[in-house]
Amino acid sequence: MRKLIVGAALALSLSSQAQAAIQEEPVTYKDGDTVLKGFVVYDDAKKGKRPGIVVVHEWWGITAHTRAEARRFAEQGYTAFVADMYGDAKTADNPTDASGLMKSVMGNPALVQSRFNAAFAELARNPHTDAKKIGASGYCMGGTVVLNMARSGAPLAGVAAFHPSLGGYKPGDAKVKAKVLVLNGADDPFNKPEQIDAFKKDMEASKVDYKFVNYPGAVHAFTNPEATEKGKQYNIPLAYNAEADKQSKAEADGFFKAALK
Repeated sequence: MRKLIVGAALALSLSSQAQAAIQEEPVTYKDGDTVLKGFVVYDDAKKGKRPGIVVVHEWWGITAHTRAEARRFAEQGYTAFVADMYGDAKTADNPTDASGLMKSVMGNPALVQSRFNAAFAELARNPHTDAKKIGASGYCMGGTVVLNMARSGAPLAGVAAFHPSLGGYKPGDAKVKAKVLVLNGADDPFNKPEQIDAFKKDMEASKVDYKFVNYPGAVHAFTNPEATEKGKQYNIPLAYNAEADKQSKAEADGFFKAALK
């Protein structure tokens, strides 16, 4: 009888482990009157609250790449929240429409903060999140967003900006609370040397705990597996770089482990 009980308990345990998985739940939330549609992603095998990461998309909007990044963070034990910066989960499949969507938000710094803060609030109130330990990760346009949020003095423990567009970075007077990591393609033509120098000078003048990493041979969007095809299709300098992708994500993993401990 005892063997039967032990066997049943073991089977139940194995069944529970098999069912435990990364959960991706759609979240409808608001910024004022604008309806936003994001995702919260977490590992349901992990119990209790855990640090959170706001994930901010590229100019294309929320794509498979954005959601894969959130899933990757969830697999590491974070609660990830995919922010919708455009509203109604709008996306674009060509540079003209993507540029229009990006300009509709990035041209208004107050709107950028408001949209990001709405996502931050959703993540902070999620029952799986330790609201005292939240960071942010952004890609291309999203990288610029998270850098600007750090510069605004947002209560973030750390921000990682993957191939951000530094031309959209806005220096400010607020005290930066976050540690800052910038992961840049050394051959990215969108980031001019003078823009990089200006960013570094601003970080140093403000005594920010930051690190700027250049990846030789990498251009814009080097973490996105779809970038090479898009680059060729529209003749723009985008390309996936497997080695830079691997190295930059390892760098970010160590960064968040320290910043959100």
